[in-house]
Amino acid sequence: MFSSELLPIYLNDHLAGATAGRDLARRTASANEGSEFGPPLVDLAAQIDADRDQLVNVMGALEVGEDQIKVGAGWLAEKLGRLKLNGRLVGYSPLSRVIEIEGLAGGVRAKLPLWRTLAAAATTDPRLAEFDFVHLTSRAEEQIERLDELHTQAVEVMIAADAATR
Repeated sequence: MFSSELLPIYLNDHLAGATAGRDLARRTASANEGSEFGPPLVDLAAQIDADRDQLVNVMGALEVGEDQIKVGAGWLAEKLGRLKLNGRLVGYSPLSRVIEIEGLAGGVRAKLPLWRTLAAAATTDPRLAEFDFVHLTSRAEEQIERLDELHTQAVEVMIAADAATR
């Protein structure tokens, strides 16, 4: 399915995204601790972390090394994403939550075709036989649904907060 040259690039690109997504998920869960958003975001953060670990395991099975520059770039991209304006000089705002959930949803939407691609590759590569790509695909679809629900809730909270300040 992939040439030996393209597979490492593809997997490391996804690993960089997974690294950024993991860090964003952890930060978003932490920032929402004690709110109605906290528990589902903690659960999603754990799943996203586990999915990244699975990708690292897939890379190990395929003998693809981690590109530390790309992984570092993913880490740095998440850190730079914190510098966005959120309507407040300091602190977390309802806009922060909306933007972060949108970022998480985008990351999960990018992860879904990764699992589908690897599932297709598993039909011809016995090194991938141990991985349950059907489960990983299903979990990504569930994560998207949950993030879409959380996004709707977050937008409602943001609109109510904005209306209260008028």
